[in-house]
Amino acid sequence: MKKLLIAFAVMFWATASFADNAPNPPALVRRVSIFSTSTDWQAITGLLLNEYRGHFKPDSKLIGTRGLVLYYLDGFPCYGLGEGVRIWMGPNNKHDGDLRIACVYAPETINFSWRNATRDADDATGTGLLTCPVDADGRDLTIDLSKCQKGKDWSEYK
Repeated sequence: MKKLLIAFAVMFWATASFADNAPNPPALVRRVSIFSTSTDWQAITGLLLNEYRGHFKPDSKLIGTRGLVLYYLDGFPCYGLGEGVRIWMGPNNKHDGDLRIACVYAPETINFSWRNATRDADDATGTGLLTCPVDADGRDLTIDLSKCQKGKDWSEYK
């Protein structure tokens, strides 16, 4: 029994001494999960949420030769609905996805994260902020991409 305790103590000491020389593990990256609060806006404002659909007027300069991927960025008075927040537009008026948002009233401007990419590109980091004026006709929104303003690239935000 005495030998077993001594063996255990030596093994513990050896393990502890090697642990001090081990390389440090990589830093933990914490990500914030964001859950939409759209169900609360009706109660908070007393206004009803309605679904709006966005239609785009393409701009070949912004779309480029590969295409343009837009991600709608939530912001009062509107919040994205499920699959309706990612839109790809390509050359020759090709597109997939529709902008679908729930709003307490029609927005005057909306923001997107944007990047130039092909239709089936993965969901990589976008280039930056794109702010677009909106023309509303009932619950149909028209976004003329030639009138959008590019903001800062994401790497410029602190």
